[in-house]
Amino acid sequence: MQVILVIHVLIAIGLVGAILLQKKEGGIGGLGGGAGGGLGGLMSGRAKADTLSKVTGVLATAFFVTSLALAIIGSRSTDQGPLVPATTGTTAPASAPAEGSVPASGATDGTAPAQTTPAQPATPAVPAGD
Repeated sequence: MQVILVIHVLIAIGLVGAILLQKKEGGIGGLGGGAGGGLGGLMSGRAKADTLSKVTGVLATAFFVTSLALAIIGSRSTDQGPLVPATTGTTAPASAPAEGSVPASGATDGTAPAQTTPAQPATPAVPAGD
């Protein structure tokens, strides 16, 4: 799954690059637009547009396929852990005190502290009508 994820990220970066190199329709020109910049000296305008359109289509298709593959693998996986393992910051629950140790409440006779019931909340008084 991690291999497909790395390929997916690389395809996404390539797709962004291919989109940024395309000439915009408004005549303003993108990063690769114009005769002096980008691929201008390497190809003619139409050949560059056709090639970048094909590259964009292939990368978009590959991005879609890897997205589906990751979704299918993720839904069939029984491992519910995180995609990138890391510490969560939680600690293990405290264990019971050992035999003969003094409890934290200060009781020294070895018995558990008495259970107290919480006090009932006071009911608000109804105001007298005028």
